[in-house]
Amino acid sequence: MSVDRIAILGAGAWGIALANAAARAGREVTLIARGVAATAIARDRESPRLPGVKLAVDITILDAAQATAGADAVLLATPAQQLRAALIPFAQSLHAGRARPLLVACAKGIECATGLFMTEVIRDVVPEAETAILSGPSFAADVARGLPTAVTLAAADNHTATTLARALGSATFRPYHSTDVRGVEIGGAAKNVLAIAAGIVKGRGLGASAAAALTTRGFAELTRFGRSCGAQPETLTGLSGLGDLILTCSSPQSRNFSLGVAIGEGRAPQQAVQTGKLAEGAFTASVLVEMASKKDIDMPISEAVAAVLEEKLSVDEAMDKLLTRPFKAEGA
Repeated sequence: MSVDRIAILGAGAWGIALANAAARAGREVTLIARGVAATAIARDRESPRLPGVKLAVDITILDAAQATAGADAVLLATPAQQLRAALIPFAQSLHAGRARPLLVACAKGIECATGLFMTEVIRDVVPEAETAILSGPSFAADVARGLPTAVTLAAADNHTATTLARALGSATFRPYHSTDVRGVEIGGAAKNVLAIAAGIVKGRGLGASAAAALTTRGFAELTRFGRSCGAQPETLTGLSGLGDLILTCSSPQSRNFSLGVAIGEGRAPQQAVQTGKLAEGAFTASVLVEMASKKDIDMPISEAVAAVLEEKLSVDEAMDKLLTRPFKAEGA
């Protein structure tokens, strides 16, 4: 199997970044943008979602379902809650190049309406697809500009994972391959929720010690949930788990962290969600907590975030609830 021609569905910041990364790796790249966005990006060679970052000159920009027909792999760079709707119009044309189209989820989240992870959503729309997931500590602006970045790329088949990693890898974009698809998906989804909590701590001015404690105990939650779903320990402590958690819990570039900061500073949660940039954790929190509850997994920080976002608890009430939990042994 060779992966020389890559199509990228979604021309937001992450789509632009991945297009540049794939072009930098020497692949033939098609960026699929829709409607007015396609015209503007083709004219300006940049997206308003990532101003100041130019697309590589050899990237083709198309607005057509047939754009995926000749691709060896399609990277799905749409937001998690929009993945299904974005993929449906392309379902038929995807089969033109491969009997089993290779589709790579590049969003971090869980579909609210169904509780499905991203590769499950893909197979729900395109049952014959071979799926993979790309996730890890990466900001679109860094990847687009060619700053050093390392991520995890997982597929159930090891040969597929290694082939994709080699196809997308370059001196500055380093995909580490894995077969632990579910572990990678869990890390990406859960860390978004925990980053909102970290932002609330920052916005509330609770200090660096509280931020470190929150991140550490949050990672314990992520690990408990991941293990209950069969995730491998090395995945949870790797780039797509601990690595991504550290990045998004500490930087204002993180949309989830920034949302938490706004809430911590006193903005109403729903107002902060509606007026800010898309933060996947705001959609993932409630479904993550529901899934954990069904497995009898204790995730108090995630539960607090969900309760604050749904305005069932104020920030102060949520903090009081966390701080008055019974004392327990480290690792419990």
